[in-house]
Amino acid sequence: MRVIVRSVSELCITVGAVIVLFVVYVLFWTGVKADRVMDDQIDRLEEQWSTGATRPTTAPESPAEPASYRSGKPFAIMYIPRLGFTWNKPVLEGTATGTLKKGLGHYANTAGLGEKGNFSVAGHRRTYGDPFKDFPELRRGDAVVLTDGTTWFTYRIDKGPYKTLPSDIEVIDPVPRKSGYTRPGRYLTLTTCEPEWGHSHRLIVWAHLDSTQPVEAGKPEALRR
Repeated sequence: MRVIVRSVSELCITVGAVIVLFVVYVLFWTGVKADRVMDDQIDRLEEQWSTGATRPTTAPESPAEPASYRSGKPFAIMYIPRLGFTWNKPVLEGTATGTLKKGLGHYANTAGLGEKGNFSVAGHRRTYGDPFKDFPELRRGDAVVLTDGTTWFTYRIDKGPYKTLPSDIEVIDPVPRKSGYTRPGRYLTLTTCEPEWGHSHRLIVWAHLDSTQPVEAGKPEALRR
């Protein structure tokens, strides 16, 4: 009997240790790896831009560079001062699982950066760097600033965070019905998971393009401390 009890106890300890290690991996190690990857994506973009190797973010698909080739590639950097003046994340083409481990993902078939339509971006709330951990803190009037290496795009949040179901794909329509917008414009949608450690719902914010300026003119006012 004592042998059985000892064996069960040892098994419980082993299972507990495995669970603890898994939690540490999810909470810490994936974040460390993701932060390194995102920093690398940003460094690569800035290096390309410094040599003049930029590409238009609104370029139409061509046989030379089909959508499948562009998928997973970084093309812009996003800044959200509300989330901290050191908060900056790369934006990559597509929203595949592997892509969202490296940064934020641009929904396929939504408008390009600064284009007429709805430029829509997804990001993890938790794990893989926790890019949108503080998403619920976003408020109307907050700035969301992006650059593609040639232009600064400043969007201003109009509505959100709005809670909905994952099946509510209308949130990234060209004119999202629940956003309050009633006519075509140059919009931005950000999406992430809700609750913080789950994915039963989504949190959404909608913004409009407020201003643009060339990179040569310096940082936009929203990024000046």
